[in-house]
This record gives sequence, structure tokens and C-alpha cells, in this order.
Amino acid sequence: MSKPNLARRVAEAAEIALTTRKYVTFIDVVTGLRWLHSRHVDIWRQGRAGTLAELAAVDEDRLLATAGLLREWALAKGLRPVDTPYVAGTRDRRELRFTSGDGQEPFRVHWLSPDLSEARVRKLSEPKVPDLVAVAPLDAWTCASCGDTGPYLIMEEDRPHCLTCADMDHLVFLPSGNAALSRRAKQESGLSAVVVRYNRRRKVYQRVGLLVEETALAAAEERCLADEEVRERRRERDRDRRAEQDVDFQARMAAEIARLFPGCPRDRAQEIAEHAAQRGSGRVGRTAAAKALDENAITLAVIASVRHLDTDYDSLLMSGVPRMEARDRIRERIERKLEEFRG
Repeated sequence: MSKPNLARRVAEAAEIALTTRKYVTFIDVVTGLRWLHSRHVDIWRQGRAGTLAELAAVDEDRLLATAGLLREWALAKGLRPVDTPYVAGTRDRRELRFTSGDGQEPFRVHWLSPDLSEARVRKLSEPKVPDLVAVAPLDAWTCASCGDTGPYLIMEEDRPHCLTCADMDHLVFLPSGNAALSRRAKQESGLSAVVVRYNRRRKVYQRVGLLVEETALAAAEERCLADEEVRERRRERDRDRRAEQDVDFQARMAAEIARLFPGCPRDRAQEIAEHAAQRGSGRVGRTAAAKALDENAITLAVIASVRHLDTDYDSLLMSGVPRMEARDRIRERIERKLEEFRG
């Protein structure tokens, strides 16, 4: 890839992150470029990889060049650089390394928009101590200290340890599902760890609960019982607020579809927006790029609609045709429909 082309792609990925959160990180860019998946970042943050570069689809020189291009773009945009430590979610809280080289500073910088409030700037500038992470492994494993095993492992010095060897076997498991109870149990507990499990279908580590002290869990349960009615009213207000936000976002997405595809009927554009942007669906409309009304993400939402509604793609899949072969068969029909929608 040529440097001008790489600079353009870095700018596009950075612009999406800036629009979404009002600040940009190196990780935002490399995940936006698809050189790293979120699961790779999770593995790295858990302290299970020596460097982030080990997990990337490109070499360290390309990562360093990308950090330089991000810096050039950010300075041209008038963004404020803030050096931010990255610490592993392990007992030793060691500093995370992006590459094997000496200079890690170019990768640690967070580029902040001048529109951020001072309170938000202070919060982003504060060193963050990550949660301890315990992994609920899917496969058999052995503790590096005692040779035994268990339901959870903690990484120390790049090796897995059981809860007993990590002096955490007095903690109890609190499954996810009750946000208030989890938050309060963590507040009450002097020692805690986030429990994650790898989802093979989605290819990401997902949070499945917490390990907390038993007395902390009991205290949190009492607090939750005391104000359940108040929290239920707050949840109702939050549901109404989120519904209003979704309607506004879907309207803006439908307007952008109409702009990019003026030949697309208005009701069809609204239907595409409502389907793609449905909360909790995991569809393209819920991505950061779509929320920033990125042209590529909007086009992907339209293509998905055309694929399922204007071709025999679903029938091909049901008849046993492999997915990529089915997509090859309908590619020309999709292009014709997109040209029709483009007017």
C-alpha cells in the first residue's frame, strides 16, 4: 500500500472515532483498518501476548508508520495529545507493549478534540488501572504453579495460574445480568476480577460475570433490595430516552441513504435504516462507522437489504450453496440494483 493511500485510510478510520467519541487512539485506527480485531486487543489487554504487534496482520514498521500518519492527521486537525499509560489486567499490572522496540510513546498518545469539556479531558488524562481479568477457559488447561486446574485462570508472568495459587480462591462468582448488583458488589469488594469467556461464534471475549468477596455480594444485595422501586422508575425513563435516540439516529441514517441513493424509495430507505440500526442487533447500523454516517457503512447496509430482499440469496443458502459462492452468484444483480438506487 502506498503512503498516500495509507494516509487516506488512517484519516478515514480516525475521523470515524473522532466523530463518535471526540478523541482518537492508535487502537481505534488499527482496528478500523482491520489489522487487528477486538478479540486481539482483549488478549493483549489480558496480558496474554508479549506485544500487540504479535497479533497484528501487518509488521511493526507498518504500525510505526501508521502511528506517525495518525500524529500528522491529528496535529493538522488541532487535536490535543495526551500520553496515556496502558496497563495489563494482570496481578503485576505491568505496562503493556505495542511493539518490541524501545519507543512506545507514539502508540500511547490519545488525541483529544478541543470540544471536549475540561472534566472529560481530566478523566481521559487520568491513569487507568484496569480490572483484573479471570478467564473461564473453554479447553483443558494446567496451572503453571501447582499443575492442577480449575474453572478460572489468572495470567501472571505470561503463564496461567489457578485461583488458589493466585490467592483468589475465597472469591465467589456473580454472573452478569444485574448491572446494579454487579456494580455495587464490585464497589464493596476489596478484591475482584472480571470473568470473561471466549465466544467462538462471534470470535470475541465476552464478560460473563465477576469474582467478588462473599461479604461484598451480601452487602450489595441488601442495597439493591432497599432501592429497587427507584431504580425501576429510572430504567423506564432510560428506555424512553434510548427509544427517542434510536428514532433520531434512524431518521438521520434514512436521510443519508436517500442522499447516497436518490433512486431508493423513501419507505425502503426508512426500512433499511430501522433494520440496520436496531439496538442490540449487532448489524452494520450499530457500528461506530454507521453512527458517524460513514458512506461505506451506509452502503453496506443497503447492500445487505438488497441481498436479502431483491435476490435469491436466502434460497441459495437454504439449498446448501456455500455462502461465498452464493454471494458470487448474486453480485451482478446487487450491482444492477445499486445502480438503480443511485439513479
